[in-house]
Amino acid sequence: MEERESDILTLGELRELSSLAGQIGATLRPQLSEGEAAELEADLRLAFDSPAPAHDSKGLPTAVMTLRTACVFADMVDPDHNILIAILLHPVVKAGMMSIDDVRSKWGDDIASLHRGLEEVAKFSARNSATNQENFRGLIISLAHDIRVIIIMIVRSLVLMRSINLHPDDAWVRNVAFEANCLYAQLAHRLGLYKIKGELEDLSLKYTNREIYTQIAHKLNATKRSRDAYIKAFIDPVKRELENAGLKFDIKGRTKSISSIWNKMRKQKVDLPGIYDLFAIRVILDSEPAREKSDCWLAYSILADMYTANPARMRDWISIPKSNGYESLHATVMGPENKWVEVQFRTRRMDLVAEKGLAAHWRYKGGKADGTDQWMNNIRDILESADAGPMQMMRSIQMDPFGKEVFAFTPKGDLFRLSGGATVLDFAFHIHSNVGSRCTGAIVNGQHKRLNYKIQNGDTVEILTSANQVPRQEWLNIVTSSKARNKIKQSLNEEKQRLADIGKEALLRRAKNRKMELDEAIVMKLIKKAGYKFALEFYADMGQDKIDPGRFLNMYAEALVPEREAGHVSAEEFEIRRADDERPQSDVLVIGEKSINGLSYKFARCCNPIYGDDVFGFISSDGTVKIHKNSCPNARNIKERYPYRVIRADWSGKTGTVLPATLRVVGNDDIGIVTNITSIISHEPGATLRNISIDSHDGIFQGYLVVGVSDSRQLTVLVKKIKTVKGVKDVVRV
Repeated sequence: MEERESDILTLGELRELSSLAGQIGATLRPQLSEGEAAELEADLRLAFDSPAPAHDSKGLPTAVMTLRTACVFADMVDPDHNILIAILLHPVVKAGMMSIDDVRSKWGDDIASLHRGLEEVAKFSARNSATNQENFRGLIISLAHDIRVIIIMIVRSLVLMRSINLHPDDAWVRNVAFEANCLYAQLAHRLGLYKIKGELEDLSLKYTNREIYTQIAHKLNATKRSRDAYIKAFIDPVKRELENAGLKFDIKGRTKSISSIWNKMRKQKVDLPGIYDLFAIRVILDSEPAREKSDCWLAYSILADMYTANPARMRDWISIPKSNGYESLHATVMGPENKWVEVQFRTRRMDLVAEKGLAAHWRYKGGKADGTDQWMNNIRDILESADAGPMQMMRSIQMDPFGKEVFAFTPKGDLFRLSGGATVLDFAFHIHSNVGSRCTGAIVNGQHKRLNYKIQNGDTVEILTSANQVPRQEWLNIVTSSKARNKIKQSLNEEKQRLADIGKEALLRRAKNRKMELDEAIVMKLIKKAGYKFALEFYADMGQDKIDPGRFLNMYAEALVPEREAGHVSAEEFEIRRADDERPQSDVLVIGEKSINGLSYKFARCCNPIYGDDVFGFISSDGTVKIHKNSCPNARNIKERYPYRVIRADWSGKTGTVLPATLRVVGNDDIGIVTNITSIISHEPGATLRNISIDSHDGIFQGYLVVGVSDSRQLTVLVKKIKTVKGVKDVVRV
């Protein structure tokens, strides 16, 4: 069969392929063994010898694009061999000539993980990025469980943008350019890949508004020699005067990018000659901390003596820094030939804050922040500050900054952000309250799903409704969002709520007559024991006289009996303590089989043992014995890995020092609950409250208490007393 023209590479493409292969081979060869190099070459020949077309559907050479991506990544980001191998093998895996399991067996889990991430992101990388830029960026980040996958996608976008100049499919080129500008340039900027970001923006302008791009480029090219000469003529005398003043500094001058110039022309509504800061001059001073401000003002005064300053364009962010921490002194002066030039003065520290801190360039320019801010700043720090191999450090970074959120599409392509664990019912209420109230299910990715189906990243969800559907009580157990929960509660049957109020009032009235104060935690246990999932249904039945309040109070009284008896100590336990009392009184602990004296020991912070806990000792490298509970989360690992360093430890009869124990308290967010709890602790002999942290959400109180107690028996008594506080549902030691 005669081959189509697109099935083979042209002579020029073959030459480029050979050149690129030599470049990437020179980069990878020192990092691979002879066997690995031969294995990689054999895997790549699978793709080159494949009968599949050599060009993709848009006419771009697949092998050449792959090698371009690898070379650009090595040159502009990092020559990490795992990433380069993943890039090179991706078309082989994509074509089905190798599976991800094959990659894992040959090249390891890390490279296989990169392939899986590339597959996930590729499904959505060209889908509706124009609809909601922030949501789509969040989706891409959430899908990539490895930040290196996102960086590969950014580099791929740059290679693609470089390769589609004068492509015949103008509409497709515009879509690619729009995505590069709205998605990948933004991600590159947040990651500190400024050079890539600038080139993506310039190429995007070139493909979406070639006339403007060409016009600005021609003007810049026509004036490049004179512009460079002007910058030099401006800088040289300033440099001499600053040196004469004894200042140490770097001074830089450049022309801004075409896309940046075009944005300023539109914003300021002026032509190219009217741009104030077409010439970007920055003076970075080497100053001691105590002289930073004075040196900046000294440099400015020298400049102002040489050139006339424009007071209206003066910006002093040194005396009063911006709220985001940005510090710099901006001045606009009339330079030679009556041209306005903006000059920025800052110290090394200020420049570091401006480039890498919260005042990074995209932030102080007014860019809108999202949930990735701090995470992106951390990534940029790693990229810019790592001495070598930043991609090695990237492997340990957790990707998903939107870890508690998921992203899903409507059939029309609209993208919604929901909380993690959101269900079909949450999605329906997110669209509209009426849609949620009539929801019967959904079609997710072409398949029917129930109301409780949990939305996954990238799902396409079509909500099904019925005019006969109404909200149900059990829906509260399905939804996760407060919006949906509130709407359901508002729509529930008012008669049932009214009956529940009557039933609860009847129960409380009977309890008051019998002088009983009800503990809600015990009441809820009895309600569930009676077979009710929701208290509302229980009280509604009581309001309809289906349940007798008197009989229920009898059950409640019986349930209190074991609670009261739990605090008593058996005779057997008492005898054990007497045996312990006969041990030597020299210390709180007896360590070793034969009471080894003089050993230094500490209580492990991971489990905070107290007197009476079942414990063991672990001999640390400095000779100190660390005391752990046998139920400590680290106990199993310690005993399995270091059995020869484990030593027996028993409590003596002496209670010794007061030790800390942490309690988690959960209950209703009632007024006075914290006061009642702290009062119990303060009245407990020998117990102290060392720390307390409180959180309240949706009417539920949760607090963590660090209490000082002398032994486990005292802690047990204290827990029992806290459980008696009205509104407390549970108390556990953590």
